[in-house]
Amino acid sequence: MGLHWQDWPAGLLDRLRAGCVIPAHPLALTAERKLDPRRQKALSRYYLDAGSGGIAVGVHTTQFAIREVGLFEPVLRIAAEAAAEQAQAPLLIAGAIGRTAQAVREAQLARGLGYHAVLLSLAAWKGASEDEIVAHCEAVAKEMPLVGFYLQPAVGGVPLPASFWRRFAQIGNVVAIKIAPFNRYATLDVLRGVQEAGASDRIALYTGNDDHIVGDLLTPFDLGGGARLRIVGGLLGHWSVWTRAAVELQARCRAVGDGPIPAGLLALDAQVTEMNAAVFDVANAFHGVIAGCHEVLRRQGLLEGIWCLDPQEALSPGQAELLTAVAKRYPQLTDDAFVRANLERWLS
Repeated sequence: MGLHWQDWPAGLLDRLRAGCVIPAHPLALTAERKLDPRRQKALSRYYLDAGSGGIAVGVHTTQFAIREVGLFEPVLRIAAEAAAEQAQAPLLIAGAIGRTAQAVREAQLARGLGYHAVLLSLAAWKGASEDEIVAHCEAVAKEMPLVGFYLQPAVGGVPLPASFWRRFAQIGNVVAIKIAPFNRYATLDVLRGVQEAGASDRIALYTGNDDHIVGDLLTPFDLGGGARLRIVGGLLGHWSVWTRAAVELQARCRAVGDGPIPAGLLALDAQVTEMNAAVFDVANAFHGVIAGCHEVLRRQGLLEGIWCLDPQEALSPGQAELLTAVAKRYPQLTDDAFVRANLERWLS
């Protein structure tokens, strides 16, 4: 028996649709590149205590290779255990990848662990027809509510036109879309598809465009012929670091509503983007993206090191210096004091 969004605990759907911060959860490893359960749970506690509305686990930031080394179920379970400690249940989203059989299995496993939705990657569908991809999405939606995912082609995503997003939005168990093509034209294709499907009231729009976070959250999308669309929150790898500041930023953006946008708030778009360039290693085509997230967390004491499952994944030359520079330049966008005050408790 599959899970439908109408079966969710009270209040969860309202929180998703109102907009919240959802960090893409990293993987805590020891120097031997084995799972560090204590620090893995500490990360989840950090995100939830920082005010995140949910967490996404088993996604790109968690490293897709967790499936090959038997860590997919353990990392999902640890996050679910941390979520159970919260007075208010957070939204739990699991990544699902691969062709239909694999994605269905991962959705079923996530459902068994108490997850509420799956973030469905379509990277395995390169060269497939639109009909084939839609049929895949419909099959997984029978198991779990879906969060759609437009992944940028530069890191393996499949170009998806407005016609696909219209058909995807018509699937009744779709609850949200993470818009992450890093491309304004493609971002508008998603919005156009949702509008043409008449699904803007049902589907929450979340930014994954780490290069334009604030701009996405502040822009009123008046595309003609329908209601104004808003990107209400973010499901972001960038928000796996400095998360308390991200929660404050998202709240400030949502508070603007349809009123005038203060110039100082709009200026944050460039500042956040510059910070993201350092974390995501844009200068080296995202080679150090996961290691960059780890390095911020290591400096704060949340991680012991920056080890990834693939020994070749590491900081690029000069990336550490860039991270130091942006943190010094924009201290208001960091949360070191918050982490220091709570780290011992999270690690207990």
